[in-house]
Amino acid sequence: MRPLRVLLTGATGFVGGAVLHRLLQERADGRDLEVRALVRTVPAGLRERTGVEWSRADLSDPASLDGAASGADVLVHLAARVDGTESECERTNVGGTRAVVGEARRAGVRRVVHLSTAAVYGPGPHRGIPVNGVTPAPVSAASRTRLAAERIALDAGAVVLRPGLVLGAGDRWVVPGLRELLRRVPARWDGGRGRLSLVAVEDLARLVTALATAPDAVPSGIFHAGHPVPVRGGDLMARLAELDVLPPVTGDLSWEQCLERLREVPGRISERQFALLALDHWYQSEEVWRLAGCTPGPGPLERLAQAAPWYRAHLAAG
Repeated sequence: MRPLRVLLTGATGFVGGAVLHRLLQERADGRDLEVRALVRTVPAGLRERTGVEWSRADLSDPASLDGAASGADVLVHLAARVDGTESECERTNVGGTRAVVGEARRAGVRRVVHLSTAAVYGPGPHRGIPVNGVTPAPVSAASRTRLAAERIALDAGAVVLRPGLVLGAGDRWVVPGLRELLRRVPARWDGGRGRLSLVAVEDLARLVTALATAPDAVPSGIFHAGHPVPVRGGDLMARLAELDVLPPVTGDLSWEQCLERLREVPGRISERQFALLALDHWYQSEEVWRLAGCTPGPGPLERLAQAAPWYRAHLAAG
């Protein structure tokens, strides 16, 4: 019996790095698997990691992917542009997905796991919706092209994951965004009542790994990939304050008052992004964990203690 061979894109990114770590941990625990990581540049500190074959490729250059999937059993496609112009996102998210999935199909890859985002649903608010419980209405170039990439993956029989907000070491958007917003609007937004679909990056990595390596494949389809229990925004900010990641928050403002304060203080985060962090955006997520035979873990608030030192250092440096 030869090892299970996993072709991984995005291995140097936030989620991809956690998935690579999890795959190598499974290998160290005796799992017979090998990883081929497609990267634009091989990280100097990771070149010698046992069990990884580093292969240089660029999703925006389809020719660079020729032969990349040879001998692979599973494609785990995590690489994506999360910002950029329409053409940049189209080239990487749509063109790159088409190229790498096409290469996998030509090589006879049997299983595909593809990472998307719940941001494809658009502004919301969303309250406990099932998959496509509202019609996707993405508003950014990144989300529009990631929605288009889902169709390419689904046509190849993929399991497509739509996580909400992902927390953990390496998160450069959620908690840094919360810090900026608390400087501009120092209060509990709408009383801290907004419920959010969150997932710790290490739990998302366990889920992706289970889907990629389980003996029995989960049927193709779209699945929400947050922790099944949503978290109130006020509870998230209180936990981050306990861990000395964010300052304590006192006082409540209505949503209308929050928007007035936000407009008075310029910053990087838009009103639309503010709403994603402050108002209800939660999605029914139980099914994929059950099908994958993977426990969702203790929840993102419990996982934050482990990530807190990274967040403190990152925010201090920023």
